[in-house]
Amino acid sequence: MANSSSKRLEQALKTITKLELILDNIYNGVMVTDENGYVTHFNTPYGKFLGVDPAQQIGRHCTEVVENSRMHIVAKTGVPEINKTHVIKGQKMVVQRIPIRHDGKIIAVFGQVMFKNVRDVGKLARKLSLLETKLEQYEDELLSLRSTRYTIHSIAGESEAIKSLRQEALKAAGTHLPVLITGESGTGKELFAQAVHHASPRKLFPFVRINCATIPKDLLESELFGYEPGAFTGASPGGKPGKFELANGGTVFLDEIGDLPLDMQPKLLRVLEEREVERLGGTAPVRVDFRLICATNQDLDRMAQEGRFRKDLLYRINAIWLHIPPLRERKRDIRPLSDHLLNQVVTEIPRSPLTIDDQAVKALEAYDWPGNVRELSNVLERLSFSLDHDVITLRDLPFTIASAARKREPSVPGSFSLRRVLERTESETIREALAASRGNKSEAARMLGIHRTLLYKKMKKLGVLAGASGGDTYQI
Repeated sequence: MANSSSKRLEQALKTITKLELILDNIYNGVMVTDENGYVTHFNTPYGKFLGVDPAQQIGRHCTEVVENSRMHIVAKTGVPEINKTHVIKGQKMVVQRIPIRHDGKIIAVFGQVMFKNVRDVGKLARKLSLLETKLEQYEDELLSLRSTRYTIHSIAGESEAIKSLRQEALKAAGTHLPVLITGESGTGKELFAQAVHHASPRKLFPFVRINCATIPKDLLESELFGYEPGAFTGASPGGKPGKFELANGGTVFLDEIGDLPLDMQPKLLRVLEEREVERLGGTAPVRVDFRLICATNQDLDRMAQEGRFRKDLLYRINAIWLHIPPLRERKRDIRPLSDHLLNQVVTEIPRSPLTIDDQAVKALEAYDWPGNVRELSNVLERLSFSLDHDVITLRDLPFTIASAARKREPSVPGSFSLRRVLERTESETIREALAASRGNKSEAARMLGIHRTLLYKKMKKLGVLAGASGGDTYQI
């Protein structure tokens, strides 16, 4: 019987020793109290941190051992305190206070102080800051690689229509609803589509553009939905993902949606409703997550009435509708648009900054711009490349634009005399020829079908000679 008791005592001592070894090898400081807050266990790391002998703390009340201790409070409330801050020796610590229960009663409280981790918090914070900076850099790189050229800030204009459209585009970016952008050719529908994508939470994911008018009808389905290996003759051996799969997480932009073949429209409708695609030759659907933006210069309502566009698809794609007015209806935007486009051009070609004077702006505003912003951009790009001076004037503008301004000028006595009209027309034609020939008078004379000597005489008579430089060039 004595041997049995001795063995149990020996086993208990071994258990206590193991427990003390475990506590002493815990990375953080550990203190255990009974249900009244008196210390029953105190590990060596905690003693070293506080500068006390761990053995001498046993039996003392926790408030006598550790400043601001709440171990006795947790013993009374039974509410654990996890990851709380605790100031010890002037340092903020992270502590855990966990009540230990047996048969429903609290018999002890386990306390842990993560003081060693706290000492490393500065290093960890610096590492975290570095990682966050790198993440931002990677996001920026990903954004520039995958994405869009245009943002909300690329939409230049001061008209009420454009201000309202910018706000609508921002509101649309905050949703995942389909967007339909309408407007004449050249009004900037893709600019708005990219701006919506760039302002949305999907901006780090792909922006995939599909022009429904340019993809051959027999290839459109495989382009949109992809295909499995061997799906048809000439198919890639490895198969190919469709545009919807490539845009997963991002945005699909269907340009010229009005040209989508009628037999493809129900298939697109199914993708929009089910959010899954099935590759040609495939047997299992593929889940896709994308935001749809469509654009067209056609009247889809009329097409739907005529049976050329499905009404159910139209209802599905125009949850948000953005209509861009033509440039001729928002002349107030021409000045800011011109400034914006000129600034953009200067970054793409090696030349000094360009501005445009008020008289030239009035001429631009008098013109109807059948090609809209695209035509304006083309005119300014050509001028940026051809001009040697830094201010665009009326005489620099193409004849059709400059003449439109003159047609709208109020008539004055004598303005309709045949001689004046002929002189004005002749002067403008000579300037056009000089501009086209980059100021080479011999070439300009050849283009006009007259001798160079006659060209000199006419230039002098009409006052076009001003600005001539040495040699055979004319500064325009």
